[in-house]
Amino acid sequence: NIVDGGFEGSVYPINPSADEILGIRAYPALSDVPGTVDLAVVAVPAKAVAGVITQAGQKGAAGAVIISGGFRESGNAALEREVIDAARSHGIRVIGPNCQGVNYTASKLCASWPLITRGGKMAIISQSGTVGAALGEWASADGIGISSFVSLGNKADVSEIDLIDYFTHDPGTEVISIYVEGTRDG
Repeated sequence: NIVDGGFEGSVYPINPSADEILGIRAYPALSDVPGTVDLAVVAVPAKAVAGVITQAGQKGAAGAVIISGGFRESGNAALEREVIDAARSHGIRVIGPNCQGVNYTASKLCASWPLITRGGKMAIISQSGTVGAALGEWASADGIGISSFVSLGNKADVSEIDLIDYFTHDPGTEVISIYVEGTRDG
């Protein structure tokens, strides 16, 4: 969806077994990508995530979206803590883990599913990826569109509080829609 959504920045697929993915040169590891990286979208087995986050930090990434599951939600809180410790040691903010991703229509960045490209003034923050995706699709189908969709997943770092603050100041957002299953900081 990053490619199909029309993202105009550089995209670096990582796969140790492929030279090319979707017609884009692939790299065996994040450390092999030339230059710096802004955002890492991580979908690897849980045990490999901390290593990917460390590589992302070494490449200068400021953010990571961890789609991978197998952390606190499945009883593996220690592994989630290891990932967040790695992220904090490199100054990386993390969405997730165990999330569906993010979509920011102004920059044509759809690092989630479904692919929603209709821009609008509503940000969707959802702990459930499925509920958030449904809201985004309904908004698009009704001609409302969205400014952003963020699936929170486990909220190991970035929470609804961080995102409310962000979208309050986002000039492309006038409405914030939130689906939360629980909060640690009311």
